[in-house]
Order: sequence, then structure tokens, then C-alpha cells
Amino acid sequence: MRADVFRVCVNCVMDTTDSSIRFDHLGVCDHCRTFFAEIEPFWNPDDLGWAKIQKIAQDIKQKGKGKDFDCIIGISGGVDSSYLTYLAKARLDLRPLVFHVDAGWNSQEAVNNIEKIIDGLGLDLYTEVIDWEEMKDLQLAYFKSGVPHIDTPQDHAFFATMYKFASEYDVKYILTGGNYSTECVRNPLEWMYYQSDSTQLRDIYRKHGKGKLKSFPVTNILWHKVYLPYIKRIKTIRPLDFLPYDKQGALDFMVKEFGYQPYGQKHFESRFTRFYEGYWLPKKFGYDTRKVQYSSLILTGQMSRDEALEKLKHPSYDEEQIEHEFDYIASKLGIASEELQSYLTGPNRSYKDYRSQRRIYDLGGRAMRVFGLERGGKR
Repeated sequence: MRADVFRVCVNCVMDTTDSSIRFDHLGVCDHCRTFFAEIEPFWNPDDLGWAKIQKIAQDIKQKGKGKDFDCIIGISGGVDSSYLTYLAKARLDLRPLVFHVDAGWNSQEAVNNIEKIIDGLGLDLYTEVIDWEEMKDLQLAYFKSGVPHIDTPQDHAFFATMYKFASEYDVKYILTGGNYSTECVRNPLEWMYYQSDSTQLRDIYRKHGKGKLKSFPVTNILWHKVYLPYIKRIKTIRPLDFLPYDKQGALDFMVKEFGYQPYGQKHFESRFTRFYEGYWLPKKFGYDTRKVQYSSLILTGQMSRDEALEKLKHPSYDEEQIEHEFDYIASKLGIASEELQSYLTGPNRSYKDYRSQRRIYDLGGRAMRVFGLERGGKR
């Protein structure tokens, strides 16, 4: 059943700001029903899961013999990727190359956390720095486009660079911090469109950018969903899905073990993402990504619904600091605050207003679900 007025799920905190949400006769949303039907029955964060990931680790070590490292881990300085790095090295006895993409927006907390994890575990760090002038022009193009998903350039650069590295150096395993425990509910497609859609990225840049993307790393869905896994035989593994992963427990452990610095909300290790998710999305579009994050924690028993509703009564940004942050983002992008304000108050558009590969994503997603290769919340 679809409500025409504002409505909140009785089980989580997703609501009708997701325009495609559906409720059953009890008032439970389709995000929750997808979790109960498609994720929970097949998810084993227990002894069975631990035995599986240990077996996978043995395969990784076997295929990595004679090489400087046996897998790649992308690290952002956030809790998930930082705890994953600890897990891989200290508990699974792997030899990861830790991979970081610097797109120009690292918070000081992220920089410090990466250094502490790397030094504490005695690992090697490879950092790829994205050309700032191209990144800046591309991000400005997204602001001008009016779409909600203005963080796409960062995410696209991260995945494109890491996959390219794995392909060039014939690394057979990429470990990611993605996990059901904190991400079983996905952001609705209208909030955050697919970051890997190169057709949309190029179309937005063609219409709103100024220069040419000469060195910016560009990937596409067929390359990393078909060519890399099935031709190059590069596997992407999510180890956090194979063990009990409690977000607060992991954070407390990292603070105690490595002197890790908390940074607030999920994804706020990037200063741009903090501004974008904490202020821009809710202010311009009415989309609050905390609803997705808290709903995931509710479904996995890490947060009560009452606690989530109470937190959502307050904005995720510091109202006293937002003017300073606004000026910082504008200055970093090389524009006046008034220009950035004009994009905030300008017309709202969506991914549907630009060329895309949406049909390919839809077809691929359906096929992967049929064969049990992908599970997850609806988008």
C-alpha cells in the first residue's frame, strides 16, 4: 500500500521522502521486508560465516604466494574500512596492500586514522592523488547539474582507480568494508544514483563542465561487473559479512587499540561528504541519509527505533558552524559563496534528466539476483 501523505515505517525510520517506498497492511516498509526475505535468511555472521571467511583467506594466501601482497584493501579512514584492515592483517593473517585515493577532501581525522592503522599494523600504503583541477571542475559540474548525487566524482574516482590498479598488477582479490550490518538498507535511487555510471558522469560534465577529463579515472558497470570478475578473475570480498560486526563495538576497539579518532556520522571522514550528506541533501532535497543508516542499525539490532527517531529530530550538521563550512566548500572549489548558494536554491533535477545506463543496471541486478550473486535492499 502506498500513502499519499507523509508516513514513516512502523519498524524502521524510512519514510515517504523515499518516493518509491511501499507499505504493507501492517505499516512495514519494503526496505524491511526485503531485509527479512532476501538478506537475513542467507546471512551468517556466526561460526559458520567465520569458517567460510577463513577458507577464503586461505585461498587468498595461496594465490598470493611469491607476491609482495596478496590482496588490496581500499581505506578511507572510516570505521568500516579501518576495522576491515585490522581484521585482514591481525585475524586472517593476510598481506594486504592498503589503497587510498586522495580526491582532495580528506578530513584531518581521516588522515590521522589512516596513519595510525598503517603504522599500528605495519602495512604498506599506496596513495593515488586525483588531479585536483579536474576533480574540482567535475564537482562543480555536478553542483550546476542540480542532481542530488553530487558526491559521485569522489566515489567514482575511488572505485575506478582501485579496480584499474588491481587489473594492471593482476591482483586477484579486493577486500571492501561494505557490509549488511550497517548497510542492509540502501539509499533510494533518487537520493544517490549509481556512482559507477560513466555515461551519466560524462553527460553531466559535457553539459556543465569547462575543460576535458584527461587524467580523471573513469570506469563503467560492464568493466567492473563483467570483465574484471569473469575475464580477469578478480574477486571482490566483503569480510565484515562473515562475522558479528557491531559498529559501536568496532569503533570502541579501534579507539582503544590504535588511538582512532571518531568523526561523527557514517561517511563523514570526507569533509565534502560531511557537507553534502549532512547539509546539502536535506536542505536542498529533503533527503536525510541518516534514515537509511539508522534503519540498517535497527534491523540488525544495533539501535532502537525510538533512539533513531530522537536523533532525527536534530539536524546532523552544526548549525553554528554551517556558514563556515559553506564558505570553506566554496573557497575550495574556487567560487564565491554566493555562487554556491545559487546552486542550492536553483532548480532540483534528478538522474533521469541526464543520459544514463540505468537499463543495464536494472537488467544486471535482476540477473545477479536470479543466480544468487547479489543480495541487498531495493533501490
